[in-house]
Amino acid sequence: MTLTPEQTQAVRDWLADGASLSDVQNRLRADYGLHPTFFDVRMLVMDIGAQVKDKEAQVDADDVTKAKLPPKPGADAEPPPAPGAVSVTVDTIQAIPGALVSGSVVFSDGEKARWFFDQMGRFGFEPDLPGYQPSPEDSRAFQTQLQTALSQRGY
Repeated sequence: MTLTPEQTQAVRDWLADGASLSDVQNRLRADYGLHPTFFDVRMLVMDIGAQVKDKEAQVDADDVTKAKLPPKPGADAEPPPAPGAVSVTVDTIQAIPGALVSGSVVFSDGEKARWFFDQMGRFGFEPDLPGYQPSPEDSRAFQTQLQTALSQRGY
C-alpha cells in the first residue's frame, strides 16, 4: 500500500497519539477512502518506522490490594516450606511430555528440582543446578514427602 507523504504523516501522528492498528485502519478508511486490511496496516507501520504505543492497563488500586494472586500454573497452591525444610509439590497439569505424574521439590538449602515418573514407571530428576545432589537427609525427606503426596492423589 502506497500513501502520500501527507497520509504517512497522519498515520505517524495517529500512532503518536495512541491509536491502535485497528484505529489506523478505520481512520484510513474514513479520512482517505482507503480500504487496507489489518495486515496491510501492520506492514505500513513497520515500513514507515512508526511504533504502536502500548496501552496502559487502568487498574483501581482498591481492586489490586484485594486481589489474590493465582497459584503458579501446573502447581498446587501449598504454603511455602519452612526455612530449612524440604517441600514437594505435584503438578495438577502435566507439563512434561510423556510423564504420568510430575512436580517440583525445594530442598532445605533452597535448591530446586523437577521430578517425574514416566509412563513406564521410571523416575526422573532434573535439578535446576546441573549436577546438584541433595544431602542424604534431604533425599530421605523428599522420598517420604513424595510418597505421601502421591498416595494422597491416588497413585
